[in-house]
Amino acid sequence: MTRTAGGSRAFAVLLVITGAAGLLASWVITIDKFKLLEDPDFTPGCSLNPVVSCGSVMQSDQASAFGFPNPMLGLVAYGIVIGVGMSLLAGAHFPGWYWIAFDAGCLFGVGFVSWLQFESLYRINALCLWCCLAWAATILLFWYVTSFVVRNQFLPTPGWLRSFFGEFTWVVAVLHLGIVGMLILTRWWDFWTS
Repeated sequence: MTRTAGGSRAFAVLLVITGAAGLLASWVITIDKFKLLEDPDFTPGCSLNPVVSCGSVMQSDQASAFGFPNPMLGLVAYGIVIGVGMSLLAGAHFPGWYWIAFDAGCLFGVGFVSWLQFESLYRINALCLWCCLAWAATILLFWYVTSFVVRNQFLPTPGWLRSFFGEFTWVVAVLHLGIVGMLILTRWWDFWTS
C-alpha cells in the first residue's frame, strides 16, 4: 500500500497564508500590468521613489520571463498552494509522489524568485514591494514543504537532517529571508541613509 501523509493544522495554515500572500501580490501586479499596458503613463501605487519602483520592474524584460507576465504564473501556482493547504485542513492525505512533485514546484518557485531577486537588485536596479511579498511567501513555502518531505522520509535523507528540520526549519527560513534583506539593504545603503 502506498504511504500517504497529511500535514498538521499549523502546516496547512502556513500553506494557506503563504499561498494567499503570493496570490494577493500576483493579483495586484497583474492588475497594475494591465493598467500599464493600457496607459504607458500609469504609475503603480507602489512606485514610491527611484528604488521602490514597481513600474520600472513591470516594464523590464525580466517581468515576462516566459513570454507572458510573471504574476500570471503566480496566480496559478499560489492558487494550487491554497488548494493543498485547504485540502489538508479538511483532512486530506497525499502519497509521497504528490509531496515530492509539490516540493519540486516549490523548488522551481524559490529558484525563480532567487533569479528575480538578482535581476531586480543588480540589473533592473529597482524593487517592487508586491514582488518582495511574493518572494517572502515563496521562501517560507519552500523551506517548510521541503522540511515536511524530508521529515516524512519521502526523500532518502540521513537521520540528522530529519532531526534538524524537525527542530530548526524556522531558522533556515529566517536565515534565507535575512540574507535577502541584507542584500537589499547593502545594495541601496547610500539611498536609505542619505
